[in-house]
Amino acid sequence: MRTSNPALNERVFDRQIEEQRQHQATATGTLERPPVDDRVSPWTPARPPITGVDTMTVGGVVSASAVLLMLLIAAGWFGWASVDASPEQVRVPGWLFPIMLVGLGVAILTIFKPKLARFTAPLYAIVEGLVVGAVSHLYEFEFNGIVLQAVGLTVGVFALLLFLYATRIIEVTQNLRMGIVAATGAVFLVYLVSLVLRLFGADIPFIHDAGPVGILFSLVVVVIAALNLVLDFDFVERGAAGGAPKYMEWYGAFGLLITLVWLYLELLRLLAKLRSR
Repeated sequence: MRTSNPALNERVFDRQIEEQRQHQATATGTLERPPVDDRVSPWTPARPPITGVDTMTVGGVVSASAVLLMLLIAAGWFGWASVDASPEQVRVPGWLFPIMLVGLGVAILTIFKPKLARFTAPLYAIVEGLVVGAVSHLYEFEFNGIVLQAVGLTVGVFALLLFLYATRIIEVTQNLRMGIVAATGAVFLVYLVSLVLRLFGADIPFIHDAGPVGILFSLVVVVIAALNLVLDFDFVERGAAGGAPKYMEWYGAFGLLITLVWLYLELLRLLAKLRSR
């Protein structure tokens, strides 16, 4: 069972926690390896936590997330200022596409090497901030005030879902996970097909338009992106309860940042479609 967020993947946490346990067992000679149950993740609260070493905490993830958001905003300001938009012309900085590839590379490196997250996650936040800032300026030039609306909605959705999760109004069950994972996979498949078709001068009809179908599609994607936050909260909480290593706080913050940026960009797309009618 996996989360739809490629960063907050259960197998990643499994591997890091097992490495932590083996390291402690080697150092102390007192920790016995619990029997493995394929039906239960090793980092569920039911498993005895690691003791005597620094482990991941929810508070640590919150602190790391705050640092990453500040870096994202600072870099976003620079990315915004790098776009030259006027009624005569719109000039996008030449580094925009290369920096997007850099961000993808840093994200992949972080996913495969979580121990580097304390270094790569801040770098990813900076790179992603540059891209998001430039893209936001383009949207703002076309639709005045849309960025502030998208930021406000992103913060509101995040706060609402955090409240619903913390109060257990929304409970993360296996069926909910499977549904969100399947829906997220379907969305990215549609985007991938659309990207390939555009390389050949074609596109998937209606979904990118400002018509009813396009707006409904963007609304569904926003809901799916928002629900991914619930899975992220659950994985961070269970990772902390299972005794994930300390450096996984940065990795958890990195995963949350991915979902937040995705949600923000999808809200921009939805608002742009609504204001284009």
